[in-house]
Parts: sequence; C-alpha cells; structure tokens
Amino acid sequence: MTHIRSELAKAIPEMMRSIDKIRNIGIVAHIHHGKTTLSDNLLAAAGMISNELAGKQLYLNFDEQEQARLLTINNADVTIVHEFEKENYLINLIDTPGHVDFGGDVTRAMRAVDGAIVVVCAVEGVMAQTETVLRQALREKVKPVLFINKVDRAIKELQLTPDSLQKRFTTIISEVNELIRRMAPEEFVDDWSVDPRDGSVAFGSGYENWAISVPYMQRTGVKFPDIIDFVSTGRTREIAQRAKINDVIFDMVVRHLPSPHVAQRYRIPNIWRGDVNSTVGQAMLNTDTSGPTTFMVTDITMDPSAGEIATGRVFSGRLQKGMELNVVGSKIKNRIQHVSLFMGPERLMVEEVTAGNIAAVIGLSDAFAGTTMAMTSDMVPFEEIRHVSEPVVTVAIEPKRMADLPKLIEVMRKVAKEDASLKVEINQETGEHLLSGMGELHLEITQYRIVNDYKVEISASKPIVVYRESVKHPGGPFEGKSPNKHNRFYFEVEPLPDAVVRAVKEGEIPQGKSFKDTKTLISKLDQYGVSRDEGRGIVAVEGTNILFDVTKGIQYLNETMDLIVDAFKEAVNRGPLANEKVYGLKIRLVDAKLHEDSIHRGPAQTIPAARSGMYGAMVLGDRLLLEPFQKATVNVPQEVLAAATRELQRRRGEILDMTSVGDLQTVTAKVPVAEMFGFASDIRSATAGKVLWATESMGFEPVPDELQSGVVAEVRQRRGLKPEPYDAAYYSG
Repeated sequence: MTHIRSELAKAIPEMMRSIDKIRNIGIVAHIHHGKTTLSDNLLAAAGMISNELAGKQLYLNFDEQEQARLLTINNADVTIVHEFEKENYLINLIDTPGHVDFGGDVTRAMRAVDGAIVVVCAVEGVMAQTETVLRQALREKVKPVLFINKVDRAIKELQLTPDSLQKRFTTIISEVNELIRRMAPEEFVDDWSVDPRDGSVAFGSGYENWAISVPYMQRTGVKFPDIIDFVSTGRTREIAQRAKINDVIFDMVVRHLPSPHVAQRYRIPNIWRGDVNSTVGQAMLNTDTSGPTTFMVTDITMDPSAGEIATGRVFSGRLQKGMELNVVGSKIKNRIQHVSLFMGPERLMVEEVTAGNIAAVIGLSDAFAGTTMAMTSDMVPFEEIRHVSEPVVTVAIEPKRMADLPKLIEVMRKVAKEDASLKVEINQETGEHLLSGMGELHLEITQYRIVNDYKVEISASKPIVVYRESVKHPGGPFEGKSPNKHNRFYFEVEPLPDAVVRAVKEGEIPQGKSFKDTKTLISKLDQYGVSRDEGRGIVAVEGTNILFDVTKGIQYLNETMDLIVDAFKEAVNRGPLANEKVYGLKIRLVDAKLHEDSIHRGPAQTIPAARSGMYGAMVLGDRLLLEPFQKATVNVPQEVLAAATRELQRRRGEILDMTSVGDLQTVTAKVPVAEMFGFASDIRSATAGKVLWATESMGFEPVPDELQSGVVAEVRQRRGLKPEPYDAAYYSG
C-alpha cells in the first residue's frame, strides 16, 4: 500500500540513504495519452490529493497555462513512498510533457532518472511522440516499462471483444519492443524488452483509477473478463477498489526498474567522459554518499518567493545547506541556501540530499540546465544534454514602453535559463530581440509568461520559420583575397555525408576546435564516409559543419589557423544565401598564400579573405535553402477523414501513411513548418472538432525549386538585405 503521512515525511531523509530502495522514474508518452492523469492516481495513493479527484484534478499541471490548455508544459517532480513486500521504497517521479514543442523537458528529465513508465493509449496505439520519448530515454540508458492506458475507451468506444482487445495489446507491445530493439543499447536489448508475463507491462485506466498486470491477476484472482464486465456495466468504483492502479504501477516500478546503485554503474560511462577509475569516477559508479559531491542540474524553475530553484540528480556525495559548489568549467562558486525535495507544487525542506536522489536546490544562481556542480573545479563535466530537435520558429519581441527595455532583456535571459530549448538572440544591427522555440505553441506560452509572470508588456512579430543553407554539389576551389591583396585562401565545399551529420548531432563528433582523442575521431570519420587522409586535417566543428585543412607545408599557416576558424564560424552561422545558418557542410582549405610579415595577415586581413573564399565556394556549389519539416499525425473518425487529408495537402503536406482501428483513422503526413501556422484552429474547424493531432520534428529538406527564389528574397528583405543574393564575382574581391 502506498502512503505518506506527516510522520513519514520526517522519515524520508532517512530513507534517502537506503540507495537500493530508491527509484528515480519519469512518466513519458505521446501527447494526451494520459501521463498526468496517471500521476494523479499515484499522488492520491501518496495522500496528496483525494482519491475522488484522482485522474480529474491533474494536480501536477499546476501552471495556469497547463490547466487552461489541458496539457503538460513543464516537468513536475514529486517524491512518494511505496510499500512493496513489507519494505518501504522512495520513488522520485517526474511527469514530463508529451507535446513536441516541450520535448526538451523530456530530454532533460531523462538525465535525472534511471527508469521510465512509457504510457500508450489503447485506442491510438504507438504514435510519433511515443517513439521520440522512447528514443530520448534509451539514449540516456533509462530502462522502460509499459503502461497501456485508456483501456476503458477501447472497451466502451471501440467495443472490442476480449480476443480483439488481446490482439490490440499484442500489437502495441510488439511495436514498443520493436522500438526498443532498434534503439536500446546493444547490451540491454533483450533485458529491456517488455513482457506482460513478467509484469513489465500493465493495463488500465488512469481516468477510472484501475490497473491490472499478470502478476497482480495471479495474486488477487481478478481476471480480464471481470475487468471487461465491470467497465461495460459502469461499475468503475468497484473495479478501482479491486485493482488499485497505484499498487500495480508502483509494484511494476520497484520490481523492474533499477535502483541508482545498479543504474549508475552503466549510466555514468554513458553520460560522463572522465576517468571512471578516478576518485570522483568511482564515487559516482558506486553511488557513494561519502564521496566528493557531484550534482547535475537538469531543470531551472522560478519561484516567486524563493527565486531560482535548480533541480537535478545527485550522482555522488551529498548536498547540504551552506555547502559551496563549483560551477564546473568556470572559476565560479555558488553557496547552497536551501535543499529540498519536490512534492508537486510544494517542496519538503530537508537537511541534506544524498547520492542517488533528485534534489531541488536554492542558491545555485550561476547554474543552468546542463550545468555540472561539484566539490572540485577540475572535474570533467557531464556530457551535454542533446536535444532531439532544435528551434525552428522565431518571433521578434520588443517592449511596448521603451522604459521596459532593460527589464525585457533581463526577463528574456531568465526565460532562456528556465527553458534550455529556447534560444534568445539580441541582434545588435537591427535592435531586435529574437526568441526562437520548437513551435508556435512554445513561443505563445513563453510570451504569455513574459507578460503575466514577469509583468513586461510586449509586442511580437508574427512567427517566422528558421531556415538553413547548404549546397547542391561540390563547389570550388575559390580564391578569397585579403583587403590588402597580400593573402589568398583557396576553399572547396561539398555536403557532408548524412552519417557524419548524424554523428555530430549525437555528440559522437564533438564541437569546437580542440579534440582530445584524434585517433578515434579520425576512425569515426572514416567509418562514416570521410577518408582517413582528409580526417587527419580536421580543424573545427561548428553546428553540423566541419572545416578541414588538406594543405601541405604552407609557411605561417599555423599562426593564421585560429583566424581561419573564426572566419569559418562566421561563414556557417550567417550563410551567403539568406544569412541563415549553414547545415551539413564540409569546407576544405586546399591552398593558401600568406605574407611573410605577420602584421599584414592580422584579423582584419585574414578573416574577410577566408570568409569570402568559403562563401565563393558555396556559390559555385549552387546554394540551397533548407526548410524544417514536421511529421503530423492526425486521428479522426472516418466521416471527416477527407476533410483532414485536404487540410494537410493544402499545406504542401505529403501523406505518408493511413491506418485504421475500428472507426478511428490515423493519417501520417510530412508537412513544412512554414505551412503549419494556424493549423490547430483550421484542422478543428475542418473536422468539426473531432480530431486529435500531434507533430514531431523531421529535420530540414530543400525548399522546392519553384519557391526558392521568392523565399530567399523574403528572408533577405526581412534581414535588411537586398533581395538578390550576391554572385561569385562579389566574393572574388
């Protein structure tokens, strides 16, 4: 039985030290598959809300925008105590968003947890975002279990018989296991597959407060035909008493998901690149509460009364009030003012939080999501949290009263710190304040917070799409001359192999210009399609672009290389076609002629020459504008199917797949983000509101030839440039 009373709250600090009896878990799912409804039931069991309101109160949606929109926007953390086989277990639970615009919160939550409950709707089945959140979990070596939710709807609405219901479950389980087989770390593929026979799959209804699993059926004698009978005849209270959802789910969590003691042994080498045999490495591998403190911040929230709260995972040592921690990678230290555990919207203050737990800390003012905090400043930081998608929509924001400008700049920095998926850019040339996010909803909610939470009146432009630039084919060599004509650089460009671009995105090929293990890096490049000879000349990685030096024996080049890298960064961050970022480009320095006197090859000479050489080579490679695409998954009844597909097709959508379960049709389409503005209201209008839909990022693809020149001219004019991009002659000096 799960329970929490005031005296038990006092016992929680003691329980935190029993590392084998801790479970850190996240609830992940496609949007509207019932994560927060499930969380309600688990909280009711903890005595935080009434059983009557469980499944309806949506307690962890405590943000007013979450309540108004009936969707989860932020991660919500709660600590619960559950009794299993007469032992108490401490469960730190994070309820994560399902909407694609807030996928960054899921990625960050997965760094803090060791296990995930994957929730799948029995009616809709495995959807686009199910695959995305599962990928996010498995990439972080987070073990999944499966809860098939909304079984009541499958029985009542689809009127599935016991046989057809079993087939439906089998299909969902097979699809989830197929995803696990495809994406799980090789050593865990078999162990992490879910199987109803061992209890790693549960079935139920978060809304009606009941669940069932094979071990629970064997123990209690409740059978599936009984469930169908209870649901069909509306006796939901009776079934909720006989098949308690919290017991089934938490028993599954305790039995099948690992403790920090087990998980950190395989997770630490995956998320930390330091020496595992060092003192700090061994402390983290062994979840040593007496070792040096290491804490990774995974989330920042703003509390009106307490200020900034940094939430994250303690991997070794302990956090205590008054302790000083280093912001790893800088010389800054922060002093902890308070340590607590999240209990939904409230916090339980504690004296300390020990290794293996998730803590909420006040006082770490220089931390942001992804920061490593440690006792020692020379610790290797944790691996960067890699998001599955990047900001693709931008708005320009300005204050309605110019007197609010300093406050707006400060507020925008705060919202970017709270939400690491947002990008804030203050354009010095135009004076614009640009806010980039994952989608229209993401930016809408951020603007709402700026106005209502931070009290700054703003006006915003219409959302605009973030484009990328590339080339169609190899270009160059092209000569870039310095203004004084004494230095010349010759560059070639071509698209990078897709496998290399993926490896850069996944973090296998690191960003920057100093590479610790060049041998491994050269081997990886060779494996992905860049020859070893060329790989030896790798100079820098910026975004998804790589600069190579393939010259031989050029005098003074080493002295100039840092300036060439600066030019490379400028060139790929503001491309020659529309000043958009460049995507997936290989740039090769093939020759150079340099003045012998260093005074004639300073930054003012070298940077413009190298940048012009790169731009000119791109012009010769036939510049290309890329636009972001989304996979749109739309669920509608048969009678409005035609209206839904028409709505997708008029937005340049390409129908990829159509499937049906009963009367419910699922349409999957590929649609450009530029055409998705206003889609929410239009699709509801077209289908008379009988629609559920979601989107998932699909990366960048070329703008159609017939639209390219018009889009380029529009983007250039918006940036204050001439509509026509420059030709190669412009860059030849």
